[in-house]
Amino acid sequence: MRSGTHQALDSQSPVLDDSGLSHAMPLFTKTVEPETPFKKNEIVKSTIDLPGVPQGTVGKVKVINGFTWTRYWVFFDNGVDMGQLDANDLVRPQHWDYFFEQKELAAERALAAAEAAANGTEATDAGAGAAAAADPNDPLARIRALVPLHLLERSAAARARMGG
Repeated sequence: MRSGTHQALDSQSPVLDDSGLSHAMPLFTKTVEPETPFKKNEIVKSTIDLPGVPQGTVGKVKVINGFTWTRYWVFFDNGVDMGQLDANDLVRPQHWDYFFEQKELAAERALAAAEAAANGTEATDAGAGAAAAADPNDPLARIRALVPLHLLERSAAARARMGG
C-alpha cells in the first residue's frame, strides 16, 4: 500500500481548500448550551461568593449527585473543595459574560413587571421576547443565523399549529 492512502485517513492531516490553504478540520465538535448540566472533570467558575471561594474562582467538577436536584462537588483552584453546589452557583468559563447578562435581563424584566403591577397594568413579554431573540451575546446566535428565515417561520407556524 502507498503511504498516500493512509494520509487521507489520518485525522491529524491538514485539509486543503480550493485555494490550497490548509485548515484544521474540526470533526465532531459540539456546542454546549449554558443550560446543559455539567459533567465530571468539567472546568467551571463560581458565580457567587462562597465560603472561602470568591466569585469567579475557577474549579473542576469532581462529583455529581442527586436525582431531582443535581448538586456538584467542585475542587477550586484556591485549594477549597466544596459540595452541595447548585447549577446556578456555577458557570462554564465560556458562558461567564452571557450568564451575567441574562441575570441583568431577568432583573430588568422583574423590575418592569413590578412597576406594571404597581401601576395596575399587565407587563407584556413581547418586547422582552424580541430582545432575547435578538440578543447578540447568545452563544448560539451564530448557529441560529445560519438557518434561513423562511425555515424559522415555517417551524414557528408548525409549533403554533401543534399548540406548542
